[in-house]
Amino acid sequence: MITMSQEFDQSKLYTNHYPLEHPVKAFGWAVRDPSAHFSPFNFSRRATGGRDVQVKVLYCGICHSDLHMAKNEWGLTQFPIVPGHEITGMIIEFGSKVEKFKVGDKVGVGGMVGSISRYTDGTVTYGGYSDKIVADEHFAIRWPENLPLDAGAPLLCAGITSYSPLKYYGLDKPGLNIGVVGLGGLGHVAVKFAKAFGSKVTVISTSINKKQEATERLGADSFLVSHDQEAMEAAAGTLDGIIDTVSVAHPLLPLVNLLKPHSHLIMVGAAEKPLEVPMLPLIFGRKSISGSGIGGIKETPEMVDFAAKNNVSADIEIISMDYINTAMKRLKKSDVKYRFVIDVANSLKVE
Repeated sequence: MITMSQEFDQSKLYTNHYPLEHPVKAFGWAVRDPSAHFSPFNFSRRATGGRDVQVKVLYCGICHSDLHMAKNEWGLTQFPIVPGHEITGMIIEFGSKVEKFKVGDKVGVGGMVGSISRYTDGTVTYGGYSDKIVADEHFAIRWPENLPLDAGAPLLCAGITSYSPLKYYGLDKPGLNIGVVGLGGLGHVAVKFAKAFGSKVTVISTSINKKQEATERLGADSFLVSHDQEAMEAAAGTLDGIIDTVSVAHPLLPLVNLLKPHSHLIMVGAAEKPLEVPMLPLIFGRKSISGSGIGGIKETPEMVDFAAKNNVSADIEIISMDYINTAMKRLKKSDVKYRFVIDVANSLKVE
């Protein structure tokens, strides 16, 4: 629980040539510098415009990119930052031109809340580690009744980031052999979607300790330890495509060698350091290394509906907002199975 004395008043410490105050008072947790330390934060949201919905945030997943942004590891962060782009909640207000939603509807809001990442007056938007958010109705996703709001929240990033390349590269056909590199927040969801599409899934990891989890609980068909040279060589040329979810530097040559000719190694984990690209195996096998981010707003509702129909959701650990600093330390050490989700509505309260 957060007391008023613990809160941080945005207007007292942050000023620039853009107005900071908007009509909708909001409260969350923010990072103010690359130390990545979170603490309570008073700020404001724009008024609910004609095509906007105002959403009470119920749950918000923690993505590894939140940690990258909090530490400014990509050099893109503008402090203070309120992360959070895996948001599920309930509409509490809507604009006069809104056609899709009404008060009380359950929705998801992902990495896009409008067509631009700034408000019209130039101020940056803030994310879901907060009590409410305002979004254009076009970027709010109607939430299926049978998809849990907590375990479903990470699908708005981890889910669509896995689903989109599988669809785009034609890896959603039954009977294909799909590799998934890394068994973390992204990887475990990628396994679930690939299995839901009817694929045979091979998990590739640096740790043999993840084999039982991958094969017995998540349903992967096989497991490879990436530094087991003999096993990797035996599996060479067997995969129709690979989704690489690892967000730290790692060798790509062993993964490229696992691909069949004309196949793709698809990078969805954003490593902070450049990776070495092996050219000859790409040329001789007409293979490719591609990148893929989140899918578009048209594809996201499709993904959510597919997940609801096929019982796909993230494996989560529910936390309170005041646990966020500990959660980030654990996330850095990959000490979570497999996604932290903040119970915003029940833990972000002002006394």
